[in-house]
Amino acid sequence: MKNDISELENRKLYILISKTHTVPARIIKFWTKEPYAHASIALDLELREMYSFARKGIYNPFNCGFIIEDIDTGIFGRDVETSCVVLELTVTDKQYRHVLQELAAFKTNADRYRYNFWGLYGVIRNKAIERKYNYFCSQFVACVLERSGIHILDKQPGLVRPDDFRKSSNVKVIYKGLLRRYREYLWTHDLAQAFGGHVTKQAM
Repeated sequence: MKNDISELENRKLYILISKTHTVPARIIKFWTKEPYAHASIALDLELREMYSFARKGIYNPFNCGFIIEDIDTGIFGRDVETSCVVLELTVTDKQYRHVLQELAAFKTNADRYRYNFWGLYGVIRNKAIERKYNYFCSQFVACVLERSGIHILDKQPGLVRPDDFRKSSNVKVIYKGLLRRYREYLWTHDLAQAFGGHVTKQAM
């Protein structure tokens, strides 16, 4: 009985959609005609454990794959004018544990994964191009959710754009603005208490 109750307990996931001022982001924004060009999935309110598909370094936009992201370093750290929306998604404990398993598989096989550049072309043509071990950012987030039994979009993962997450009725917008001010916002609006006291002073 205890396990059954655990599976019904609510947990939180976070989806970050963002727009930097890099050339690839500008191209994606031009093609899609939408305000955001990148999507990431995070396991915590502070976005300290966050994952996506993007460039692995700052200077080479073609060396891309599965990455662990940090809002204070890399492209986010360099581009202090990055705009974003942080979305909160409520899931069951069972679904949350499935997400952990999916992410663990990506981390274990990180060297196999490549960025799905052809998939971006497919989005523009409205024809999903899905290749094993190849993902673009929003496709990756959508796949992790779908494989974990979290169905919030009525699209194939290979057609999902970052802004689709914001438009979902299953998510709650908890922040919109400059990414560099996000953690300050958490304290300013006393969200630490509202979200169960999970925000630490180091977030400042």
